[in-house]
Amino acid sequence: AMAGEGSTFRLRCSLLGHGQDVRGLTRGLFPEGGFVSVSRDRTARLWAPDGLNRGFTEMHCMSGHSNFVSCVCIIPPSDLYPRGLIATGGNDHNICIFTVDNPAPLYILKGHKNTVCSLSSGKFGTLLSGSWDTTAKVWLNDRCMMTLQGHTAAIWAVKILPEQGLMLTGSADKTIKLWKAGRCERTFTGHEDCVRGLAILSEMEFLSCANDASVRRWQISGECLQVYYGHTNYIYSISVFPRCKDFVTTGEDRSLRIWKQGECAQTIRLPAQSVWCCCVLDNGDIVVGASDGIIRVFTESLERTASAEEIQAFENELAQASIDPKTGDLGDINADDLPGREHLKDPGTRDGQTRLIKDNGKVEAYQWSVSEGRWIKIGDVVGSSGATQQTSGKVLFEGKEYDYVFTIDVNENGPSYKLPYNITDDPWMTAYNFLQKNDLNPMFLDQVAKFIMDNTKGQTLLSTSNQFSDPFTGAGRYVPGSSSGSSTIPGADPFTGAGRYVPGSASNAVPPVGGVDPFTGMGAYQSAAAKVENIYFPKKDAVTFDQANPTQILGKLKELNGSAAEEHKLTEDDLIILEKLLSATCNTSAETPTTQQLQTLWRAVNWPEDIVFPALDILRLSVRHPTVNENFCSEKEHVQFIILLLKFLNPKGKQANQLLALRALCNCFVSHAGQKLMMEQRDEIMTQAIETKSGNNKNIHIALATLTLNYAVCLHKVNNVEGKAQCLSVISTVMEVVQDLEAIFRLLVALGTLISDDTNAVQLAKSLGVDSQIKKYASVSEPAKVKECCRFVLNLL
Repeated sequence: AMAGEGSTFRLRCSLLGHGQDVRGLTRGLFPEGGFVSVSRDRTARLWAPDGLNRGFTEMHCMSGHSNFVSCVCIIPPSDLYPRGLIATGGNDHNICIFTVDNPAPLYILKGHKNTVCSLSSGKFGTLLSGSWDTTAKVWLNDRCMMTLQGHTAAIWAVKILPEQGLMLTGSADKTIKLWKAGRCERTFTGHEDCVRGLAILSEMEFLSCANDASVRRWQISGECLQVYYGHTNYIYSISVFPRCKDFVTTGEDRSLRIWKQGECAQTIRLPAQSVWCCCVLDNGDIVVGASDGIIRVFTESLERTASAEEIQAFENELAQASIDPKTGDLGDINADDLPGREHLKDPGTRDGQTRLIKDNGKVEAYQWSVSEGRWIKIGDVVGSSGATQQTSGKVLFEGKEYDYVFTIDVNENGPSYKLPYNITDDPWMTAYNFLQKNDLNPMFLDQVAKFIMDNTKGQTLLSTSNQFSDPFTGAGRYVPGSSSGSSTIPGADPFTGAGRYVPGSASNAVPPVGGVDPFTGMGAYQSAAAKVENIYFPKKDAVTFDQANPTQILGKLKELNGSAAEEHKLTEDDLIILEKLLSATCNTSAETPTTQQLQTLWRAVNWPEDIVFPALDILRLSVRHPTVNENFCSEKEHVQFIILLLKFLNPKGKQANQLLALRALCNCFVSHAGQKLMMEQRDEIMTQAIETKSGNNKNIHIALATLTLNYAVCLHKVNNVEGKAQCLSVISTVMEVVQDLEAIFRLLVALGTLISDDTNAVQLAKSLGVDSQIKKYASVSEPAKVKECCRFVLNLL
């Protein structure tokens, strides 16, 4: 039974099993009332409540990591795995997925480049992981769906929020980031050191804890509502009680603290320096794991409290602990000024208050217990034992943990350098890398290696391969989002007047009569009372921009050529050549475009950006012709071609150029060469194209939606998971800013095409919250195609 208000947590049991530090804990779903622990001993263990006494039994021990296991979470039950799954992350850079009844992993997720130190699971089978490689990754079943990039140092904590598509990451760069559909929406600043833990209070609020010894309560909107102080050292983990806002924290000051109504209501000291992790069970009991390898459970319930003998044994163990004054957990200590044992006759003023006394030359530490009205001995204070750090890998350097971080002075007056070292590392290799990194004379190699060996004598662990790579990754990877916030004045489309273009097929085909094709604006599409059939998706062919007025385009080109600088001017012959190219590609002549014509076009599209748009429009029309498509998209030419078009997608540039570059990219999809190039360069193109959403120009939005649709058509044919994830993220992002219903319609068709016949994509779309984003379009009255298409998509979701 849950105990009443103001009651105290007491020991329920101590569990032995792990051989080294317990680094992660999570409450289990099966068996009920149980939990899972992970440790530096490379194992995960599943514990079930022991029906007969107040303890727990180890159900089984899971192994799959080749190095320390640092974190664990439960993946909720699914039809396939009705008891849920267990995910563990380790220093071997991997994530192992276990079923609850098998000691070997079901599968292993590889992709991170450094320690995986945090995991969180969401609905529909999604898993979020955080790593020292500065990234977080979103996984669905056994595939990585997207990588969240933006932090500049190790990610120590991750959490999936209850509202779909929202995720949190906390990092050694001292910030917390909120991600929506794979893009960073907001950065929370306030902590003064590494953020180590996150806990969710509600859809609108969360807590964070950090190495700055504070806990902060935040609103999703960005505001810090409260800061809680109590710990005297790093806080490693935070966990919330069920159905209320109270929480527990553990840290490097040997303590577990229970917070009620925003105050630290109880402090429980443990006989271990680092209290790494905690979790709260459904019945409100608290499980903690520490550097002594022992798991301890505390309870408010009297019937679950340990026997008097067990509590006495725990107190004896605590009394015998030796406390190192250098950690600062007890404040500055001057042994000469301390009172004697008589000081313990005065009662304490608050729970957890510590008092030091000197007895026969020995310094002892005591803590006041309000509930028992007595001082409990929590250890002997001893002088620090020289350079050895028996604390298991707690020194932080550049946001990552090491067994040692030495300070090396190369010469008297020069700067000092930090040298991180793990017991598992090779001293010579470490010394060599250190000298290289700091550009120091290689002559010091023997000296530095010897220094390391002298200062880590007798410290060895199981040999493991542990590469600590540089925590900063290079650029050029797919970064979902990073909106540029710039906006330009909507410029009118330079050519098309009001007339709608008809993106029928690649040629200038006559649109079908009767408005059957949902993409044509010809005649309203009448839905009969009969069952509407899904004519919208999956779409099989690319949608192109074919509408053209060659006379107008050439007229504009000649006019601008007249005012162009000498080095850009085209001759009369050049203009005739471009006229021929236009007629060859707009089907008014049967000729094939020539190399000479394409070279002239290439010169024209390299005009200055304020006059280039008619040339870009010729490119947009001609790239639909197989010869031109092959020429620009082939292996030889494609690099310059893509660089040119991406340059025009800059949101700060002219909107006419953005529009025509997007349309040209859409038209590349008509031929095999173009499709191949578009797919190869998908990352770059999508990342750059999404930036054009900021201008609020409806024609640009339609072109951007069409580009996304053409990618969806290609991705429907090949099962490229990362591609689909990127495309879904773009659809979700663009949906938020687009007003124009034609653009919305095309995004809906793209969405439907992407998720047709692919359960993974359906799950991912749900986890990104796309279904709630599009619901409002199910009731649009005109044009009817928006409503109908939206309903078909919602049926799949």
